[in-house]
Amino acid sequence: MHSTNYFSTLILASPDCKASAATVPSKEGTIAAIQHEILSSAPYQMSSDDLLCAVEARRKGIARGGLSAFRKAFFSKPQACLRASPLVRSYGWGIHHDTNGKIALLGRETKEYAAMIEDAAITKVAGMRSRRP
Repeated sequence: MHSTNYFSTLILASPDCKASAATVPSKEGTIAAIQHEILSSAPYQMSSDDLLCAVEARRKGIARGGLSAFRKAFFSKPQACLRASPLVRSYGWGIHHDTNGKIALLGRETKEYAAMIEDAAITKVAGMRSRRP
């Protein structure tokens, strides 16, 4: 089974992200809006794998009873990690993975985001660019 989880890592807002501060996705039902809704209501409650599976299951209308089989099939092949999330690519969010792999959103303009950038114990990885340089 493949995994997208990181530990003690901050995914930085993408270098080409035009948002200077974190913004809430406005179009309902998009991947960005669903990710934001889930993460903002439950910080550090789920892993990257949990979030990606929950978003895809919601988009496909998978009932709770079918989640286990859906998750197994979903991760039977590699999935893009949250470095490719529209939240880091377009909306100015960073995603922190704690030591247990649980995730939370951080606005790139916040003191917490700046403090994590300075923290040598936290690995930093850039979000993927939206366009090739």
